[in-house]
Amino acid sequence: MTATSQKIAIVTGANNGIGFETTIGIAEAGFHVVMACRNLEKAKTARDDVLARVPSASLDVMPLDLGDFASVRSFAEAFRARYSKLDVLINNAGILLYTAETNGDGIELQFATNHLGHFLLTALLIDLVPDDPASRIVALSSLGHKGATIQFDDLTCGQDGGIAYGQSKLANLLFGDELNRRLRASGRRLKALSVHPGGSESGLFHNVAPDQLAQMKAQVEQFLHSPEEAAKPTLYAALSTDVQGGDYYGPTGPQEMSGEVGVATRDPITANIEIATRLWTLSEVLTGQSFKI
Repeated sequence: MTATSQKIAIVTGANNGIGFETTIGIAEAGFHVVMACRNLEKAKTARDDVLARVPSASLDVMPLDLGDFASVRSFAEAFRARYSKLDVLINNAGILLYTAETNGDGIELQFATNHLGHFLLTALLIDLVPDDPASRIVALSSLGHKGATIQFDDLTCGQDGGIAYGQSKLANLLFGDELNRRLRASGRRLKALSVHPGGSESGLFHNVAPDQLAQMKAQVEQFLHSPEEAAKPTLYAALSTDVQGGDYYGPTGPQEMSGEVGVATRDPITANIEIATRLWTLSEVLTGQSFKI
């Protein structure tokens, strides 16, 4: 077991974009950061890049493919063998697809990666999180959750990857809210919060065709901000003493694409607790994991 007196954080998808900048911010705050990444070679390069910017950073790189539930379980087992606690879990990693793809279990890949993998990871590690108001579990949602629904009868959303992405980001927000409700009901003091990064040209778009990406950028480029700015809502939720469990933060500028961090607007569907509890039950079934708090 790795001995460290530092606070310990996991950042999923830490090797690029918002996850990389989040790792920088968490390391600067004095945490030992576990960079949980699908591609170890890219993760090791990113680790060197973090150290170039934050020479004092304490880092570990561990393999994690959130779309593969066996990989999630292997990561959790390996983490438990190295560490005895987890102070902050940042469920950052995400994919954006415009084609219909499934994981090895036949589940729509964005739903599996963006939501179910993080649901399973959190379930497997939450007992290591100290019951302290400074302990945080942060879910990264998106402006794309607005107008989305959870299509319980067809998680592929009619094979439409764009709609399925919105569904997965709604699931992230619903999960953060429901987790917080269950923590409060159990008397736990650790906080579950959600954020969105606004608009940023990050590693999320590597699956988008260049001509399509150029068209997207032309429409919203004036609103975009850097990955460093896009990471600020996450860092605020993870580190600030002025947050409450269940809060949802993001940029407050035009169309919430950039600007100062503040309380973000939600789609009204997030107030539907029945949908959130149904999603929780479905997530337990699809991951084969009972989530106990």
